[in-house]
Amino acid sequence: MSTSNTTESKEAPKLEGIGTRSSGAERDARNLDTDLVVFKTTAGDMVAELWPDVAPKTVQNFKNLAKQGFFDGTTFHRIVKGFMIQGGDPLTKDPANEDRYGQGGPGYTIKDEVNLRKHVRGVLSMAHSGRPNTAGSQFFICLADASYLDKKYTAFGKLIKGEDVLLRIGETPVGATARGENSRPLSRVGIETMRIVAAASL
Repeated sequence: MSTSNTTESKEAPKLEGIGTRSSGAERDARNLDTDLVVFKTTAGDMVAELWPDVAPKTVQNFKNLAKQGFFDGTTFHRIVKGFMIQGGDPLTKDPANEDRYGQGGPGYTIKDEVNLRKHVRGVLSMAHSGRPNTAGSQFFICLADASYLDKKYTAFGKLIKGEDVLLRIGETPVGATARGENSRPLSRVGIETMRIVAAASL
């Protein structure tokens, strides 16, 4: 992938909360036959449900990469306060590649599965190069409502645990990138491991 995977940044609207669904009736409402993704990061753990009902091929691709350990050792290389955190670039495993962060991928692209799910805080969505059908492995997690991304990017899951971790990562001090965007983390925020687990196991 020769161009950076990006998402459109605008002034951040009012934040919206994450449903945790951790116990009781709320947990029972979740489909326990589905899989969850567990992010173990240097800032703490996050858990997200996946949405194969609206983005089946995207979810399968994400699960396949996670099971291969593709994301282990990568970082959240782009953090835009009040907007989103972005990761999934294999180039970020090596700090020597910092000038190329945002340009890496799995060596192939997948088709968009744009759907009606809203981009609100905690939603996982696929980054792309600004052109249709150019997503691969890079993804972002919304820090706030980003409705201007709806029907433009493939939303494929949402955090159900770890809102505090998401917000902590979102407050990481950043500096300017070569393009002038104030989104380059000044300290490494790593994804130590990413695991796919059965919903019923949590």
